[in-house]
Amino acid sequence: MGRRQSGPAYAALRERLAQTAARLMIEGGIEDYGLAKRKAAEKLGVKDLGALPSNAQIAASVAERQRIFEPHVQQRRVEGLRRIALQVMDLLEPFHPRLVGPVLAGTATETSPIELHAFADSPESVAARLVDHGVFVRDCQRRYRYAANRVSLVPGYRFAHEGADVVVVTFPENGLREAPLSPVDQRPMRRAARHEVAELADEPV
Repeated sequence: MGRRQSGPAYAALRERLAQTAARLMIEGGIEDYGLAKRKAAEKLGVKDLGALPSNAQIAASVAERQRIFEPHVQQRRVEGLRRIALQVMDLLEPFHPRLVGPVLAGTATETSPIELHAFADSPESVAARLVDHGVFVRDCQRRYRYAANRVSLVPGYRFAHEGADVVVVTFPENGLREAPLSPVDQRPMRRAARHEVAELADEPV
């Protein structure tokens, strides 16, 4: 990526790009910040990579658009997804599930999956529990970054539950000790246990 540029003109351009990328993520179902940036730059005819906004700036623009244009719809969407997340977390209780991502942050779009981290030294045991409860799972994986530029490809499973798209990423049991870095702010990813999600969803703990 080109060197980040500064000045009022670049700040205004960066804001336009962030707003365009946010709209693409909300309306176009794009989950990846990098892809949203590239498509926003293409749409606005911007070739200077130094003008691209940060992931945090795009995330803030997503939250702002949701707050301005669909506050009640957004609230109902997030509350519904958190309740479904609780059902899956109950199912996966032996694996200490944690909710992460846009559903936890409250910025989920129509196409955002419920993303959970589960912890088991055998990923297949997570799949077996889901299958035993009548869930049809597909293999998937997530690429996570850790401190010191360490990157790990983590296996998981994707499935539908109560009309929602769910991704369960399966870490080793000791993976509870170190969360991967958030793509938004490059800090350890926030993970919420069941009682925290229940409080957010206003459900019994």
